[in-house]
Amino acid sequence: MQQDQAVTPVKKRVPEGLQGCRLDQAAAKVFPEYSRSRLQQWIRDGRLSVDGRSATVREKLVGGEYLSLTAEPESSTEWQAQPLNLAIVYEDSAILVLNKPASLVVHPGAGNPDQTLLNGLLHHCPQLASIPRAGIVHRLDKDTTGLLVVAKTLIAHNSLVKQLKARSVSREYEAVVQGELYRSGSVDEAIGRHPVARIRMAVLPRGGKAAKTHYRVLTTFHGYSHLRVILETGRTHQIRVHMAHLGHPLVGDALYGGRLRIPAGIDEQLASAIRSFDRQALHATQLALTHPESGEPMTWQVPLPEDLADLLAHFRVDNDRASQS
Repeated sequence: MQQDQAVTPVKKRVPEGLQGCRLDQAAAKVFPEYSRSRLQQWIRDGRLSVDGRSATVREKLVGGEYLSLTAEPESSTEWQAQPLNLAIVYEDSAILVLNKPASLVVHPGAGNPDQTLLNGLLHHCPQLASIPRAGIVHRLDKDTTGLLVVAKTLIAHNSLVKQLKARSVSREYEAVVQGELYRSGSVDEAIGRHPVARIRMAVLPRGGKAAKTHYRVLTTFHGYSHLRVILETGRTHQIRVHMAHLGHPLVGDALYGGRLRIPAGIDEQLASAIRSFDRQALHATQLALTHPESGEPMTWQVPLPEDLADLLAHFRVDNDRASQS
């Protein structure tokens, strides 16, 4: 079991250049390893004081004050470090980028108490026990494969969260969807929890969170399309929900794809490959961000996993057969 770290007060002086700033704004400059929302909560809880006294979030500072922070570490006693075979693409002192396989749950939850990516990360890098959610700043669905970045320090965590909120992290996917698409496009539709089927998300005209997905057609097959998809936002199941909303659900998506229908005229080997593809045909192929410490732009790419590459190979064979007949 991972144990909570001891709470140690940290005292820092407010630079004169922050004169007139609100306490939460100044605290975010003085303690850059923490997000402003966390600092605001600690101000309200009395964990962040000004010259030894409690203060309000909006209090204006004159500069030169001493801020004393008793940070509350992320509780991780319920998370076990467990050895997992992690496909690490890149790692340094601040971040870790990995290629997630299918069937791997990212975070423990109902029905998946352990053997998740988080458990494997704690085994690989025990220091992640002191980082919120063991450094996981974004997720991939259980059966979605591909690139995912993890923060190894609080400063890196804060930076990546800010980049994600600013939509400056570029995430590109490849997907195979039902139906023939010939034009690229975008979906700009809010997403929220389905009002009846609570395990699903849905496009909601009211009450949903803003969500935008861009897609580019790579190849059109008989009855199907191979797409490059770029996320502008990162809502739960976003690509799956948006493509289903367009009437082009992902191949293999049991939750959003409805009953499987194989178009007439498809080669039997391809039909068999489609029937046996038992996960959503979605792979996070490229990730680009600004390094939290160096400020350098970084980009990673990984090839398609074997099952998705094989499925596309079957589609190409069927296309070649149809063009020759």
